[in-house]
Amino acid sequence: FGIPSDETFVITTTNRKEITEENFSELVHDGVTLYLLQSVDQMLLLATKERIDFLPHYDTLVKSGMYEYYASEGQNPLPFALAELIDNSLSATCQNTGIRSIQIKLLFDDSQGKPAVAVIDNGSGMTSKQLNNWAVYRLSKFTRQGDFESDHSGYVRPLPVPRSLNSDISYFGVGGKQAVFFVGQSARMISKPAASQDVHELVLSKEDF
Repeated sequence: FGIPSDETFVITTTNRKEITEENFSELVHDGVTLYLLQSVDQMLLLATKERIDFLPHYDTLVKSGMYEYYASEGQNPLPFALAELIDNSLSATCQNTGIRSIQIKLLFDDSQGKPAVAVIDNGSGMTSKQLNNWAVYRLSKFTRQGDFESDHSGYVRPLPVPRSLNSDISYFGVGGKQAVFFVGQSARMISKPAASQDVHELVLSKEDF
């Protein structure tokens, strides 16, 4: 890399966890994206890309939400699809010490792109690995744990409160991805972890599939 012998540097994961001699053996996955930086908190000069590997069948991801929502015994499924998306924000804001802000915006201005549903919150944000986990089909938020680059958000069901506040409002249990593909044809997740300066973005698109 052309680093002078007298220059210090660090190697980190995209979650800014430094790779050291002690934890190097935990880095067992092929294709993990690493940063070579002058310091752990160095500002990135350019946007970076991280490869995410998962192989759901096209119909499984894009059409399963349609099947499960249409099997909703004659109920209007659209509110439940929106509830799945709000559920993510409830989970993200459940440990806020201040105001919990969740906005739902319906965008129909053709000059700004195709019609869209935007759900915006002031929650804890997601790391690159948490976004990866969100993208993986059928990976429950209650079981995301384990490896070196795992989701360490430690979601715990809150103490008994009204169901509308506790992040268990999803009705069908099909998850945010299927809700997205019931409502539209692509999902764009933009998230900044509260303790990081990095902004992570994930796009899932029926067109790309």
